[in-house]
Amino acid sequence: MKNIICITLFVVSLLISVSAYAATTDYHVLKKLPLGGEGGWDALTVDSSAERLYISRGTHVMVVDLATDKLVGDIPDTLGVHGIAVAPDLHRGFISNGKSNTVTIFDLKTLQVLGQVKTGTNPDAILYDPLTKNVFVFNGRSNDATVLNGASGLMVGTIQLGGKPEFAVTDNKGKVFVNLEDTSEVVEMDSMKLTVTRRFSLKPCEEPTGIAFDQEHKRIFSACHNKMMTILDAETGKMIATVPIGEGVDGCDFDQGMGLAFSSNGEGSLTIIQETSPGKFEVAQTVPTQYGARTMALDPKAHYIYLPTALFSKTETETTPNGKVRPAKIKDSFMVLIVGK
Repeated sequence: MKNIICITLFVVSLLISVSAYAATTDYHVLKKLPLGGEGGWDALTVDSSAERLYISRGTHVMVVDLATDKLVGDIPDTLGVHGIAVAPDLHRGFISNGKSNTVTIFDLKTLQVLGQVKTGTNPDAILYDPLTKNVFVFNGRSNDATVLNGASGLMVGTIQLGGKPEFAVTDNKGKVFVNLEDTSEVVEMDSMKLTVTRRFSLKPCEEPTGIAFDQEHKRIFSACHNKMMTILDAETGKMIATVPIGEGVDGCDFDQGMGLAFSSNGEGSLTIIQETSPGKFEVAQTVPTQYGARTMALDPKAHYIYLPTALFSKTETETTPNGKVRPAKIKDSFMVLIVGK
């Protein structure tokens, strides 16, 4: 009888273990929010606590109420805006303005601008670290990070990175990680001492952009321009796996509740990656989206993914600021796709 009970308990535990690696992935585009308006787009940010979505639009930031899917505000004069970070505990938001080398500080409730702070050259990714209550601003041309006190807005330090930073993430326990696009590395920083502590190679990854962090298993996910995602052990610095993704990636995120990693690919797809057995990762689903949907934001509460894009001409082209030629955007066709189950 004891043997039967032991065998039964073993089978049950095995089934639970297997189910943990078998998350269903029937994601699809649930709806499209037609927002229109002028400007391109870059990063966007979800504030789950306030149910708001902040979207960069070149010279301004659009604010959408996620409860109603309606545009509820617009923050002007953000020249060359790249990213938005929110600090709900400080009731403040922060916008990186790439062309004016500044950060705009605004009130999360009223959306009123509280001031601007100078940064390094071409501030791009921006991150709020709740542990230190500091804002990390990653400067694409000066290859460093400007660190601001979130409460006062005053600069508290500069961290030399030794390469061109892209997106960054915090472990909320004293470490900040940032992808270096030109050296194919992840740099680890001490968020309290404001120093670089370690550097991890991401090769065979080329030009890493989006980054995400699995808090439970201490893993770093980096989305790379040579159509792969790398999974790195943040404690040992060793590469765990590489998984194929779509072309033209920019954004990457990890849903802690679902145990899934995502990459948004400009070709018009969303790659979903899951761990199928301990240390083994595979593509669980490739969701068709739309051409141009290269950046993303995850709502960890609703488990929705937001992807900005527009409609593009089949005959006309336009030249980007970095000299690339692409299909021309159709006027006033900007939208946000919502992906979920």
